[in-house]
Amino acid sequence: MSEPTLVFVPCFSGAPWDLARLTPLAHRPLRTFRLPEGVDDVEAYADFLAEQVADLTDYVLVGDSFGAAIALALAVRQPAGLRALVMSGGFAANPVSSPLWRGAMRIMGRLRGGAYRELVLRTHARRLASPHDGAWTTVDSRALFLDNTPAESFGARVTAVLAADYRDRLDRVRVPALVLTPAHDVLIGTEAAAIMVNGLPDAREVVLDRTGHMFRFSHPEAYARAVEEFLIDATR
Repeated sequence: MSEPTLVFVPCFSGAPWDLARLTPLAHRPLRTFRLPEGVDDVEAYADFLAEQVADLTDYVLVGDSFGAAIALALAVRQPAGLRALVMSGGFAANPVSSPLWRGAMRIMGRLRGGAYRELVLRTHARRLASPHDGAWTTVDSRALFLDNTPAESFGARVTAVLAADYRDRLDRVRVPALVLTPAHDVLIGTEAAAIMVNGLPDAREVVLDRTGHMFRFSHPEAYARAVEEFLIDATR
């Protein structure tokens, strides 16, 4: 049997993954892509993801943060060819429980120009940060969005996050799933991972010690090793 292709689904920034940094996975077939702009519905992102894997007969979805929600949205459809699912720092439903923060997100999603670049992206970068990010800084997180995420797309994705809810469909996922969780995640919180682990029929959780929400950027080798260890069992 041939090795399944690992399909890496972008995070909220929409940027393709830097696959070269995932060295423990370098021996596997890998692919990634850029999220479409201005899309405000997770189901529409899942439709786009389905197009990206349409030529594959054997694949694994690896979604990070917002990309994990997109990967989950496709996985609940039980697509042909899906062998396993990896979700890191992700969620099955809008993880923002605070009404204050939900309101702030809606306002942030409407800001444009200098207010987006200076206020929204600086605030978002601080929310992404943890004490364990090492060389990856809030400057790097803000630059990721400045380089890849138009304000209109940021706002559209906020709308998609706030409306997302796949909790009652988790039992439709019929492949092994890895919930890869950072030890410190202010943005998503701990409950989101527990919901997925408890709701998915065949799930395991791995918590990476001394990591934060941006762990695939700050700790790419540890991140990739955890994925590789899971795949050795899940796709044999």
